Amino acid sequence: MTVSAARPSGKISRRSPGSGPTPYDFRRPIKLSREHVRTLQIAFETYARSCGTLLTTRLRAVSNVSLISIEQLNYDEYVAGLANPTIIGQVTLDPLPGTVLIELSQSAVMTAIDHMLGGPGGTQPERPLTEVEMPLLRSLIERMLGELRYGFETLVDIKPILKDIEYNAQFLRAHAPGDAVVIASLETKIGAEECVQTICVPFNTILPVLSREETIILSPAERQARDRALHNLTAGLSAAPIDVAVRFHPIRMRTDDIVDLRPGDVVPLGHPTSRPLEVTVNDRVFAHAVPGNQGARLACLVVPSTNESSTKESGRP
Repeated sequence: MTVSAARPSGKISRRSPGSGPTPYDFRRPIKLSREHVRTLQIAFETYARSCGTLLTTRLRAVSNVSLISIEQLNYDEYVAGLANPTIIGQVTLDPLPGTVLIELSQSAVMTAIDHMLGGPGGTQPERPLTEVEMPLLRSLIERMLGELRYGFETLVDIKPILKDIEYNAQFLRAHAPGDAVVIASLETKIGAEECVQTICVPFNTILPVLSREETIILSPAERQARDRALHNLTAGLSAAPIDVAVRFHPIRMRTDDIVDLRPGDVVPLGHPTSRPLEVTVNDRVFAHAVPGNQGARLACLVVPSTNESSTKESGRP
């Protein structure tokens, strides 16, 4: 299942969009539903907007991040589509299991570091990061992960933690080659530099989150309508009349005694006078009471149950 927008031409296009029928892969029979894709789309779009604002303020260069597509692939397919070298951060999403990968092109990373050091950006050399540049990159990625947490807060409360940073995806063994993963591709512009940022989430990590009822995304109007319906339902149930019975302790009688009952016969109830009556609804006891009257009407006075009385007498909480 893929949700995609038009891919710009040039170096930000990581894969060529296929045309015609899509082959069915029997290795991954479970696919994301349209509802799941829509939920992820909302989360990643929220991340993209806040990440673009973060990059603009942090780098002091006009930046923009926008969602291109959400795809379900195998891990080996994802790795095969990455450039070499590239920058890959290995991230854990506590309390969710698995390892998430966030990938940025080396040119975009070098441009970002140049802006953080007060440079103008522009063409950058392709080389490993120095001991001075690596902490700057880690700090930037950790701030971006904070925006990822914000984007997913309507789905699950996660705490992204950056572990390691790698340069070559071929040497990265974060997942087995055939493992299903969900790939979010985001067009990232930092000044004049453009690239595709990808976020790789294990399928088994995100599917349980998407399958929860709580992951249904509601607009403010829908949430207000749901709360109003809940209030009306609660108010209606609170005012609904129900049948309440006050009953003595039941007794056992033979069938022929019941058949032979006549007006005027006396049936001993066997209910101790010291024992209160049971107040029931639908045969469920919810209170106890003693018989009495209120004016010309029979009534009962609700009293503490036997358990409550024994608890108070013993002084236990």
